[in-house]
Amino acid sequence: MKIISGTMTELKAYLSRQKNSQEDKTIENRVKAIVAEVKEKGDQALVAYTKQFDQVILDKLKLDGAEIEKGYQETAPEVIQALKAAKANIESFHLKQKRNGFVDAEKAGVIRGQLILPIETVGLYVPGGTARYPSSVLMNALPAKIAGVKRIVMVTPASPEGLPSGLLAAAKLCGIEEIYQIGGAQAIAALAYGTETIPKVDKIVGPGNVYVATAKKILFGTVAIDMIAGPSEVVVLADKEANPGFIAADLLSQAEHDVLARAILITTSQAIAEEVQKELASQLTSLPREVIARESLDNHGAIFVVEDLESQFELMNEIAPEHLEIQLSDPMSHLSRVKHAGSVFLGAYASEPLGDYLAGPNHVLPTSGTARFFSPLGVEDFVKRTAFISYTKEALAEEKDDVMILAREEGLEAHARAIQVRFEEENA
Repeated sequence: MKIISGTMTELKAYLSRQKNSQEDKTIENRVKAIVAEVKEKGDQALVAYTKQFDQVILDKLKLDGAEIEKGYQETAPEVIQALKAAKANIESFHLKQKRNGFVDAEKAGVIRGQLILPIETVGLYVPGGTARYPSSVLMNALPAKIAGVKRIVMVTPASPEGLPSGLLAAAKLCGIEEIYQIGGAQAIAALAYGTETIPKVDKIVGPGNVYVATAKKILFGTVAIDMIAGPSEVVVLADKEANPGFIAADLLSQAEHDVLARAILITTSQAIAEEVQKELASQLTSLPREVIARESLDNHGAIFVVEDLESQFELMNEIAPEHLEIQLSDPMSHLSRVKHAGSVFLGAYASEPLGDYLAGPNHVLPTSGTARFFSPLGVEDFVKRTAFISYTKEALAEEKDDVMILAREEGLEAHARAIQVRFEEENA
């Protein structure tokens, strides 16, 4: 992992060159073809693509209740206990996000208000590939449950060995009964359009690879989505007092996700930069996913040495990272400097994996700089706002002239007459 220093302009230019690009027309065209075939051929296309991409010949798409229960029973008791602990923390955090509607009747004859209504059907995508994520089941399903979503459909790539027991245990703990063993862009298309077996949903949530992200992007509008997720990323801000062993371990916890993951350290200390570099080399040698982590660090990681605290936060906010660790003296005092970050971890003992699994805030986060305008997944992603109004004739009479003036200013005479007609009989 390189140590890089320079002016802020030079560092930002380096970041711009380094940034992962999802704008691959070859991938987009391939995903469009997959989506079109699923729309046309339904289950037949899903079975064919599962054989092609996952090397699994499916005799059925949907798991039955006995298979889910079997997965739960085969999961180690300590894993069940950990999942339950995570579930309790995730629920307690997300319950605080729940909003109620309101009624405003302060003005005579006028009632205004807002309903908060749950989305009826949601598709939950749980990634497969080089790792499986029971934690993603909890993070996606529990906010939906708290919001009041009636039907949650889970899709996840098939495996020759069958779906992991931990994944099925997490689904059971969340009360998910509808699970389909399909993945990739074809699963997103199935949820968006529906097939003979899979009824379509109203919204799709959950992270996935570039094919999943591209399918979500293409199908947005046919179905709602949470966000366009890219490779995982972390930025660590550290001063000379930080622990280089802790920092290296946290950087590796992101790098082992994917060869495209980004792990970045921004520090004011050249000594810390060099010590972290040594720690990374040492810790990598015993890492089971060393090959993945090493490629991630070599191609997408960096250690930036900057002049001062202000430069640290300027560069970090330019990146707008998915995960931000502030390993600085008195970290809480720096929280107000954060403008763009998905989730913030304060202090040496708030390691990012704590947020991945157990602390409670959601781990489905904006990536690739989209923390500038996207937020973490939460209860609000599973509800809709519907406004309502009621006016008495007397209340409308007080405001009718302004309504008609504005309607005619916009050239919409029928709008104006719809108000005017309600009072013409009084003048006849």
